[in-house]
Parts: sequence; structure tokens; C-alpha cells
Amino acid sequence: MSVRTTRVAGRTVRRVLVAGLGLALVALTPLTAQANGTTGAAGEPVAATGAAAGPVGVIGAASEPVRGAGAAAAPVAVTRTTLAEDTVIPRGVTVDLVRRTMTLTAGEKRHLRGRLEATSTTTGIVGLTERIRCLDASGRTVPVVAASARNHEGSDTVTYATPGHLPLFADLLFTAPADGTYTCVLQGTAYSSLTGSYHLTAVAGKTWLEADDGDRVGAGWWQNPACESADSGGACTYVGTGPARRDAWVFYDDGTPSRRWQAHPDAASVSAQANLELTTCYHGTASCATAMQAHPRGKNAVVDARFEFIQLGTTGHACRTHSTTARRTVTDDAHHAVGYSFLTGLPVDPACGTRDFLLRIYLKHVSGQTVKVDGVQSGVTSLTNGIAFSNFG
Repeated sequence: MSVRTTRVAGRTVRRVLVAGLGLALVALTPLTAQANGTTGAAGEPVAATGAAAGPVGVIGAASEPVRGAGAAAAPVAVTRTTLAEDTVIPRGVTVDLVRRTMTLTAGEKRHLRGRLEATSTTTGIVGLTERIRCLDASGRTVPVVAASARNHEGSDTVTYATPGHLPLFADLLFTAPADGTYTCVLQGTAYSSLTGSYHLTAVAGKTWLEADDGDRVGAGWWQNPACESADSGGACTYVGTGPARRDAWVFYDDGTPSRRWQAHPDAASVSAQANLELTTCYHGTASCATAMQAHPRGKNAVVDARFEFIQLGTTGHACRTHSTTARRTVTDDAHHAVGYSFLTGLPVDPACGTRDFLLRIYLKHVSGQTVKVDGVQSGVTSLTNGIAFSNFG
């Protein structure tokens, strides 16, 4: 993606020229948030609230253990490792920012959450991708890689929680494929076809990687099907007008394999979360199938999203439904979007007769551009995913 920046009457006007770039994912601006999960300014997640919301772990300093929701009949400690020095992310380069090494047995699970906060040296738009990648002792990547991405809209941007500072989050439930030592790395990549010299900078103290210190017994991971950046074959799920669907169930009727998740027999409660990445499909974008490009650039998109975590009854139908909703606007300048949803400390109702749960996201088009639901790229990188946890203690 290339961007031309012009000063007009004291303000900055940015024109974006699509150039078929790969992973160039951008911002989702929430208009409302209800129930147990919400998203703050510039996509910054905040603590879940509402009925059945449980305690939220206290955040510690660099490499300081913090307490989170649990595993194996006791809460699991979580260690946060924080970036010590501001780190430049040059154009076209993937930079290792923070890492955590763990010795695991086959089948052990760890929840990793990364936060990358970046500033920019230009007022132009620069793509930013955050990844959590885990490597085995030989240095090979262990699928899946979790990613979250969004364009940094310039050093003069005032719509972020801190002007000019773009925060991104990514979550991964890592399962060790074999006994061994694994190193998980928080990475940042910058990309744009802007001319001249510029770079992004990962901010020390605000960029970090959290990892469980113990096994997340029985935790479950969801990811939606393959959806490449350009989607030349039309394999992705679209919600909008024209040939697109008017609504869709992510992880449910979008080709995701059907599955139930079962809470651990000793769990005191359960929690769930989801990261949903979207892309607007304006005329000329390289990020959507041509048939889905219904409007010129500037139309923008409004969608409603409802994240559901449903305890099933003995007949396999819903017995208790927990949900959180948000109306979100995805601008064509932003073009891509990530939204974060949380449901925490939910009781397991014995009256339902099972401990089985279903996780899904209902997405409905409200107005404007058709949107694409971003999925797994290159068979490895997951952009839309969900996690369910059993909480102990």
C-alpha cells in the first residue's frame, strides 16, 4: 500500500494507493460495547464487566509474575516480559522484540498475549503487523502463529488513546507438540510503499509479552478457515451487500470445523475471548475478491458483532448463553480492523446437565462497504481466533 500525504489549509490529507501488499491490517473503531467485554480507544482492550464477571489479574512489571485465571486446580501465574529499550522497526523488516523460553512436555498448553505499542516518524500511513511466533529447539516455527495488524496512521494521529501511539494485541494458545524447549517471540513488521526515510518504533515499557508459567489444562483454541490476503479464489467469508452474505457466524457456519469445548470437571468457572479481524472491500483494493468490491473508497463500513459463549444442554441445544456486543465502524482509510472480546468468570450451570460449550461470533452488516473476515494465511498465521479457559481455585 502506498500513501501520498499533502498539506492543505493546515491539515494533513492522506491518499492511499493500493499496491497489492500482503498483510496490511488496520483499525476497528467501536461505537458501543455491552455485557462482559469491551474495546477501548484505538482498540485497547479493557477489563471485562457485567454479570458473572470474575476477578481480573493484576498487571506486573517486566518479568514480574502476575496471577491470572487458572489451571490444574489452582490459578496459573503469568509472567510479563517488557521491552526494555525503544526499538526501531525499519520498513520491510521483521524485528524480534521480546521473547520467552519454556521447557514443556508434549500436550502442555500456554496462553501468550502480546502488546506492541508503536510510534512513527512520518505522518503517512505505514502498515504494522504484530506476531507471536514459537520456535522449537532447532529454530523451526511451530504452527500456529498468532497475528494482529493495523496501519499506523501517522505521527500526527490524535484518534489513538495516546496521540501518535498505536497499540496492538495478539493472543496465542500454544500447545507443545513434543517434549522440549520452546522460545516464543513477539515480533513487529512495518511495511509501506511510501518514499523517503521513515520507520516505526516499538515503545519500551508499553510493549510486552505475557506467558503462563503453568499448564492451561483443557484450554481450547478456535481459528477460522484459510483466507489469503488477496483472496483471488474467493475463499474468504464476506458480509455486506451484492453477492456477500448479510450476516455470518464466525467459527460456526463459515467452514470452521464444528466442535464443542468441555469445561474441566474441577473448574470453578470458565472464561472465553476472541480476536476478530476485518477488512473493507472498496473498489480497487488488493485485499478482497473483485466481486465483493461494491463501492468507491470512502463509503466505510458499519457492522454489529456479538461474541457468544454458550453452555449446551443434554439435547445439544443452548442452555445458558453469555454474550457481549459491539457496533463498530471500519473506515476505508483504516481498511482493516481488529476487535477484541472477553467473557470472564462465567459459572458452569449444573442444571444444564453437561459441561459442553460452543464459542462463536455473530457478524451482521449494517451499512457501507462489504467486509472480509480475515482468516488463516499461508497455512500458519491466524488473524481471527478464540480461546476458552477453565478457571480453578
